[in-house]
Amino acid sequence: MTLFLPFFFGFLAAIIGVIPPGIINMTAAKVSLIDGKKRAMMFVLGALIIVFIQTYISVIFAQYIDKHHEVIVLLREIGFVIFITLTIYFLKFAPTPKIKDEEEVKIKSKRSRFFMGMVISAINFFPIPYYALITITLASYNVFSYEPMQNCSLIFGIAAGSFVVFYFYVVFFNKMKSKANYMVTNMNKCIGIITGIVALITLFNIVKYYF
Repeated sequence: MTLFLPFFFGFLAAIIGVIPPGIINMTAAKVSLIDGKKRAMMFVLGALIIVFIQTYISVIFAQYIDKHHEVIVLLREIGFVIFITLTIYFLKFAPTPKIKDEEEVKIKSKRSRFFMGMVISAINFFPIPYYALITITLASYNVFSYEPMQNCSLIFGIAAGSFVVFYFYVVFFNKMKSKANYMVTNMNKCIGIITGIVALITLFNIVKYYF
C-alpha cells in the first residue's frame, strides 16, 4: 500500500495535468495525423523520457522549491519567453503541414520524431513546479515520503498517467482521418493559441509575484 499510493496519486496528477490540450499532446496528435500512429508513438516515447527526468528533478527538489519561490519565478520567466516564441512561430511562420502518403511515411526514419518528442517536452518547464507541488502536497498528507522506492513509485505513476493521455490523443485523432485535412490545416493555429494562452497565464503569475 505504501508504494501503491504514490503511484496512484502520481497517475491521477498526470491525468489531470496533461489531459487539457497542450503543446505535447497536440503535437502528438499532429504527428499522428501527418505521419501515422507508429511515428506518433515514437514522439510520445521521446517525450516520456523527458517526463521521467523532469519528474525526478521535481521530486528531488520538492522540499527546496516550495521554500525558494524565486526558483519557480525563474522557471516561469524562462517558460514565458519560450512560449511567446512558439506562439509567434506557429501563428506566423510554421509551414502548413500536409498528410503524407503511406510510402513516404515508411521511407522516413522514426528517429527524428523521437528526438522531436524530447525537444518539445524539454522546453515545457511547467511540469517541474507542478509535480514538485504535487510531491509536497502528498508528503504533507503522509501518503508519500522521500524514500527511493516511493520516489520511483511516484515517478512511474506520473509517467504512466502521461502515457495514457498521450496515447489517447494519438489514437483519437488518428481515428478521425475523415476530417484529417481540415484538422491538420488548422493544427498550427490550435497549438499557437494554446501556447499563447499559457504565455499569458505565465505572465500574469510573474506580475502577481512582483506586485
